[in-house]
Amino acid sequence: MKIATYNVNGLRPRISQYGSLRKLLDSLDSDIICFQETKLSRQELRADVVSADGYESFFSCTRSLEKGRTGYSGVATFCKVNSAFSSNEVALPLDAEEGFTGVLENSKGFTTKKHDLLTCVEGLEGFNRDELLKIDNEGRCIITDHGHFVLFNIYGPRAASDDTERIEFKLSFYKILQKRWESFMLKGKRIIVVGDLNIAPSSIDRCDAGPDFENNEFRSWFRSLLVENGGLFFDVFRGKHPERKEAYTCWSTNTGGEMFNFGSRIDHILISGSCLHENKDLKGHNFFSCHVKDCDILTQFKRWKPGTTPSYRWKGGGSMKLEGSDHAPVFMSLKEIPDIQPHNTPPLSTRYCPQVRGCQQTLVSMLSRRQSTEEVKAHEDNKGVKRPVFDSTSSIQTNDIIKINAMNFTEMKKKPKKNHSSQLSLKSFFQTTSKSDAVESGKEFKNSCKKAYLCVKVTANNVFLGS
Repeated sequence: MKIATYNVNGLRPRISQYGSLRKLLDSLDSDIICFQETKLSRQELRADVVSADGYESFFSCTRSLEKGRTGYSGVATFCKVNSAFSSNEVALPLDAEEGFTGVLENSKGFTTKKHDLLTCVEGLEGFNRDELLKIDNEGRCIITDHGHFVLFNIYGPRAASDDTERIEFKLSFYKILQKRWESFMLKGKRIIVVGDLNIAPSSIDRCDAGPDFENNEFRSWFRSLLVENGGLFFDVFRGKHPERKEAYTCWSTNTGGEMFNFGSRIDHILISGSCLHENKDLKGHNFFSCHVKDCDILTQFKRWKPGTTPSYRWKGGGSMKLEGSDHAPVFMSLKEIPDIQPHNTPPLSTRYCPQVRGCQQTLVSMLSRRQSTEEVKAHEDNKGVKRPVFDSTSSIQTNDIIKINAMNFTEMKKKPKKNHSSQLSLKSFFQTTSKSDAVESGKEFKNSCKKAYLCVKVTANNVFLGS
């Protein structure tokens, strides 16, 4: 199976760029696709941005009301599956959770009640509820449990060197996140972490790294997670390409840094845990060594490509605008991943989101009402049209048959039959050359319409026949 992570820098612009959500997802050719920086509020979760045939989706949106943070950040995980129900596919999660602190309302699904929420997630007992709520309110994490592993889709906070408040937030974010990872590891779970962590761990991962670059507290924390430094995680890209230089995933939006590959590697895939083999305790056996086939940066998604003329515009001679995200996706392919037990999509899937379901129902109702109105109008318009002469042997093609208008026929059935003149006779629909022909034709028509009322479009005059 294949897992991809991509900071889209706004999901709606990427959908517009590719023409549809389905085309965007298919372009990544992966079983699990993790987006960051979707920039969607919960009110904007509509079918066109969350639903695509063959995919189940799970979203986390910012709930913060702070100035400048509404419609900000946000993550989404899309899982490519053949069926959302009774499926044994690993891509379809067994469980899903919004955030990683357990304090968000409806964090486990759209039907979760307040009294069903966990009072405290295991491993986070030392943190107060307000602190945890502040961390998860910015919509920066989706957790999906895929049986063989638990997947964290993360959009890490940014913090300028002079912004003390955001630095403290970023420190708390990763401190609490690591506690949640450790609680899973104590249970023997395998963990995959993907996303834009907003950390370039080493000098090799940054184009302009200075001599003190690696002394940063966040870079030190990142490196402490890695196996080579006594941690439990593998940096999958570096594990596969330990010496590759100028392997960047993000470039400046203002300076056109992609033209000169002036960027940094801040989009990561980390992996931890034992392999799925029976002899998994043997030396050299772990999830990374036994199951990771490949990992690389999808440079074809870069906005600027060598040998082509970029579609940019200069601004004041110093900056330019390129179409697309300022990040490139990173993918990892896995091997020897067996199926899991049959299961259904968890309650957090957006198929259960009230806005999505309500929008779909409203759209169907609108189209149905419009169709009914058009058919009624066409029927009324034809009342004053002189009906053409039809021969009983005239052929009616299959594609001339249109849908039954149940409302119209119900009204016709309820019309009172005051006298003979108020009842529509079969003869009134035909102008025949002889009485015997009309009677014979009437018998044939009555037999064919015994159990249903059909609305048939005959010729361009839209004349309706019914009995």
